[in-house]
Amino acid sequence: MALGFLALVATGIAAGWATGRNADHTRWVNHTYEVELSVSNARRLIEQGEASRRGYLLTGNTEYRDAYRRWAAALPGALERLQRLTRDNPQQVATLRILRGEIAALLVQRARTIALIDAGRIDAATTLFRTEASVRRLMTIRDAFERMATEERRLLAERDAAQQASVRVFYVILAVAAVLLVLVALASLLTVMRYTRDLAGSRDSLRDFNERLEETVHERTADLSRANEEIQRFAYIVSHDLRSPLVNVMGFTAELAAATAPLGELLDRAEAECPHIVGEDARLAVREDLPEAVRFIRTSTQKMDRLINAILKLSREGRRIITPEPIDPAAVADTIAGSIRHLLDDRGVTLTIGRPIPGVVTDRVALEQILSNLIENATKYLQPGRPGTIHVSGEERRGRVILSVADNGRGIDPRDHQRIFDLFRRSGQQDQPGEGIGLAHVRALAYRLGGTIDVDSEPGRGSTFRLNLPKTYEHQDSNA
Repeated sequence: MALGFLALVATGIAAGWATGRNADHTRWVNHTYEVELSVSNARRLIEQGEASRRGYLLTGNTEYRDAYRRWAAALPGALERLQRLTRDNPQQVATLRILRGEIAALLVQRARTIALIDAGRIDAATTLFRTEASVRRLMTIRDAFERMATEERRLLAERDAAQQASVRVFYVILAVAAVLLVLVALASLLTVMRYTRDLAGSRDSLRDFNERLEETVHERTADLSRANEEIQRFAYIVSHDLRSPLVNVMGFTAELAAATAPLGELLDRAEAECPHIVGEDARLAVREDLPEAVRFIRTSTQKMDRLINAILKLSREGRRIITPEPIDPAAVADTIAGSIRHLLDDRGVTLTIGRPIPGVVTDRVALEQILSNLIENATKYLQPGRPGTIHVSGEERRGRVILSVADNGRGIDPRDHQRIFDLFRRSGQQDQPGEGIGLAHVRALAYRLGGTIDVDSEPGRGSTFRLNLPKTYEHQDSNA
């Protein structure tokens, strides 16, 4: 089949070449016809001019003179066209050169005769006409025109023969192409029939495999859903149980912080009344070590409290029932923009929404949390010295809606594109408050909505987060 197609391509190229050759021959045949027509036209003007001159000489009627002048005026243009058409033929060029000389002399004699008649000297004009060599000159001109016409007829015969030959070659190429096409069609038909039989067998095998695969996927999905629920319950229980000892630590830390003041007063009294009993170690412990330790403990417990709260929030979101409804993402983005308008104005950020954005049927709360998190992150990580811009847009592609949040901020290193979606992981300079939970929350929500989240970014060139969601959310049966 490959050889057959290559042969068809070769015959197509040959057919194109033959068509081009045929077009060239046709053009030269048409050119020959044009030359013949120009020769006839110039010859007609010479003959008509001579007839008009004789009519004027015999009758004195000025209409013959006016007709002669029209033919004489048209003659230079006809000769110029004939010269332009025959300039590629040296023989015709030489003949035309002789012809021009003879015609010029003939026109001079005709002008003298016309002038004598106009002056009323009919006898002198008649005598000049009888004695001039116009008849011999006309014969010479006619012979020259005949030679040119003969040459063009010879060229026409050659070019017509070449044209016929190119047409025959073209038909031969078409016949070869037809034979090759039939052979390739037969080979393709046999190949398709063979592959159809193989495909039928593969389809039966694939159907059986799909039936088994659907059962396996259904079972694995149910197992995964149960495992996910178990993990969420575990996270909730662990984070909830961690709060009890954390509250105790925070309470005792507060008591320690409160105890530092009486200890400081006691140290001041001891230094004032019995300075010899106060050692340097005691002074450092009360004035520096104990307050610093309390401060470190309080900072750590506050951070742990934020992390536990974040884990509790994630576990609650995992247990929240998804409620799909028709949503206009552009309207959701408008709502978010209104709620953080003061933040946008304070940071000099311009938020635009590219309408129209395809609608989706999904959970409104989850979508609001995703877009809100992405937009607020874009307002935080700005590029210094450059006014911030955020653009929210969307498109529909193969039954899914892709929502994009693009900014011109500081960007993210490509090596961190996946890491930033992990829990407690952040990227770049840590000059903004946060624990690395927001994007992990976004990814968890996107998964729950049956979608995905990814990022396209480079340092210094901004970031584009793309949320890929099904156009219509479908409930997943976790109890199957």
